[in-house]
Amino acid sequence: MQNIFEALRESHDIQRELSEKLLQTSGDTPERRELFELLKNELFAHAVGEDRYFYIPLMMTDSGLNITRHALSEHHKMDELLEQLTETEFSNPGWLAIAKKLSETVHHHLQEEEHGFFQQAGKILDEKQKQSLAKQYLAEYKKYKAKEKDSLT
Repeated sequence: MQNIFEALRESHDIQRELSEKLLQTSGDTPERRELFELLKNELFAHAVGEDRYFYIPLMMTDSGLNITRHALSEHHKMDELLEQLTETEFSNPGWLAIAKKLSETVHHHLQEEEHGFFQQAGKILDEKQKQSLAKQYLAEYKKYKAKEKDSLT
């Protein structure tokens, strides 16, 4: 049975890979469009599940409040960068600069979660919670990933 940290890490690996691949693209190409859509959907499905089944439960505790506020503000920053990328032409030379900023924000955020927040959360949540949150997170995550498949076909 997976715990919440293992479940979140699986998506983290996908996010890292997609954001790095995206930076290898140039111009308005089908590859850039597809990778951007995949990354956007991955970040969205992950953030929705993570906010609901990791950060909100942590927010209910005094010791979890600060890490939660910090993490949610970083999720917001990523949303804003995704919004900028969506509104910018794929062929615009400035597009890659924004994508680079997004990739850096994603990498920084994941690093912080895996090497700070997870350890703190590990002290707050008990084993049963870690497993039940993983189950709820994965169900939510998969629901949004399924929507992605519908919108791509």
